[in-house]
Amino acid sequence: MVTFLVALLALIGGYFIYGKIVDNLFGPTDKPTPALVHNDGVDYIPLPTWKVFMIQLLNIAGLGPIFGALGGALWGPSVYLWIVFGTIFAGGVHDYLSGMISLREDGKSISEVVGHHMGGTMLFIMRVFSVVLLVLVGTVFMTGPAGLLAKLTGVAVTIVLPCVLAYYFLATLLPIDAIIARFYPLFGACLIIMALGIMGGMLFGVGGHTMPELQLANLHPKGDAMPIWPLMFITVACGAVSGFHSTQSPIMARCLRDERLGRPVFYGAMVSEGIIALIWAAAGVTFYDSTGGLAKAMAAGGAGTVVYDICVGFMGGAGSWTGYVGATLAMLGVIACPITSGDTAFRSARLTLADWFGVDQKKAGKRLMFAVPLLAIGGILSQMDFNIIWRYFSWTNQTLAMIVLWTGATYLYRVHKGSKAWVIPAVPATFMSAVTFTYILQAPEGFKLATSITYPAGIIFAIVCVALYASHTLLKKES
Repeated sequence: MVTFLVALLALIGGYFIYGKIVDNLFGPTDKPTPALVHNDGVDYIPLPTWKVFMIQLLNIAGLGPIFGALGGALWGPSVYLWIVFGTIFAGGVHDYLSGMISLREDGKSISEVVGHHMGGTMLFIMRVFSVVLLVLVGTVFMTGPAGLLAKLTGVAVTIVLPCVLAYYFLATLLPIDAIIARFYPLFGACLIIMALGIMGGMLFGVGGHTMPELQLANLHPKGDAMPIWPLMFITVACGAVSGFHSTQSPIMARCLRDERLGRPVFYGAMVSEGIIALIWAAAGVTFYDSTGGLAKAMAAGGAGTVVYDICVGFMGGAGSWTGYVGATLAMLGVIACPITSGDTAFRSARLTLADWFGVDQKKAGKRLMFAVPLLAIGGILSQMDFNIIWRYFSWTNQTLAMIVLWTGATYLYRVHKGSKAWVIPAVPATFMSAVTFTYILQAPEGFKLATSITYPAGIIFAIVCVALYASHTLLKKES
């Protein structure tokens, strides 16, 4: 319990201390925001700050901080360290910079932001990369909640899935204040109840479970066959740092009324997601009393069953009406996370394509031009194995985070020449460069190479990235 509480306090403290440092280095101004300058009644709409925060949180808090955190919990409480340090020094910085730079540049999609600062070749790569990632995210967050809803209601997945797809179509097409801004506060209430309920059940020992303390060891049931580096850092995905978030931040950059709201909205939402991930990682290792028990449960029924069992167990106990009511509310919170990320994933994909081809989105017909094919592709991909899509999503997700962090370092250097502000994103960018390259060389869905090759290769790749960054920015100072 002590380890969990220390980790929780560290996340909260990280927002107030490190988040403030990042905000001061960026330097918010009184410049009118895109929401005020380009108000079009569809995507650029000034919204109340609390709604912008809630939408941002629900946009980014998909299955990553739940399924990803449960997957990370297989390595034991050591996952707490990655969630805490990753959220504060990487995820929060990534989300804040992607949102604030977009806000400074008229709410541009992340692909356009990266291309502006990293060159034409990277612009094309990012446009393709972003659309592919967003469709994968939309697909993952379509099949995941459909399975959870089917388990909760008893209705077949084949019936639930088209309903989720239909909702995604409407959320992608309609003005942001028509559905998203109206219903996200309700979803947010479920999410908060879920987090508080699960955490309360653990802290008060519901079911006789004892929260384990931190061990600096690999407790994965498969042992050395599943090394912490780099597998755990990719598995947790959105719960520590996520490139997907950079595709969502511009959506809210088009709705903020003031630059000074960037820290509570962008950095604050990431810290909130880190807390959700911490709770679910702790729940995984606590409820099943060991990583071996968690692994058996996930193998037997999948992550969806694990989520249901944890909700019932920590929200009142199986067989009691309070347990089932609490579990239902908690499950609705869990379901809200992926649904409210999946809908804005497709919406962001539409905006990315619109920015790419320069197509104004004020008229419904022009929005349909992109929404229909995107949702059709997502519907086809939803028939694939969820686990396969998740693995590729995780790596693609973290690779995008690495690219965006390097972009943030480039932006800060150019805007604040003479300062060391660029170091803030450059350090986690270097770390994620090593993580992502090592993973794709080593993972089963990658090149399946031995660690004797992948570890040094990852370090070399990170060094190359640092050298390229230096030549692209720092050394140009003398030319």
